[in-house]
Amino acid sequence: MSVINTEAEVLLDLKDVVAGYGNLTALHGVSLNVKQGEVVALLGANGAGKSTTLRTISGLIKPSAGSLRWKGASIVGNAPEKILRLGVSHCPEERHVWPEMTVAENVELGGYLLKSKTELQRRKDIAFHRFPRLKERAGQLAGTLSGGEQQMLAIARALMSEPTLLVLDEPSLGLSPKMAFEVFDVVREINSHGVSILLVEQNVHNALSVASRAYVLETGRVIAEKSSESLLNDPDLLSAYLGG
Repeated sequence: MSVINTEAEVLLDLKDVVAGYGNLTALHGVSLNVKQGEVVALLGANGAGKSTTLRTISGLIKPSAGSLRWKGASIVGNAPEKILRLGVSHCPEERHVWPEMTVAENVELGGYLLKSKTELQRRKDIAFHRFPRLKERAGQLAGTLSGGEQQMLAIARALMSEPTLLVLDEPSLGLSPKMAFEVFDVVREINSHGVSILLVEQNVHNALSVASRAYVLETGRVIAEKSSESLLNDPDLLSAYLGG
């Protein structure tokens, strides 16, 4: 579990964000922040608005109201590519690797903004050092990997932009407990190198094992913000909103 640093710089700050899809409003005034070096969990039942929050942060959805700031500057209306350049990388739910491309080609896609082939190779070398299993399978088609390996690949690809903030959506979805444990070990390792992480995760105990604090969403509203330790010691809240 990462430690809360009250003096750290606020990287990401959402205030009263309203967003949705067409006429459907999914977020009703969401406020949250992530500080430098933190792991923050975003928890809630299916349909609570967790993934919509992440898509709004990464520019895939434009909010209809509220403010969204990165290091103090508004990023409302910024294209996803610009937000990526600022240092926010989104690793989506269900991984979305390209099955007919090799592992190496999938990793390289994460560096598509890079102009230098030397820099692309340097970052790819780092990715393969961090994920030796992917290095072993570099020439293998991504679609032939196990679910856990595909998740590792999706994270490796997201890290190719060397983000300040990694936005992770359901990294353990569909994985065995053993593989989920490995994925969360990777999350800890990434954070230990100074990368801040905003994490959506259905498994509350996995999420709180790495996060310093968490926000709980219900039907597009933040209903609680607590340290991970406080949340783990609040059985009524866990049972009412997070399924125990």
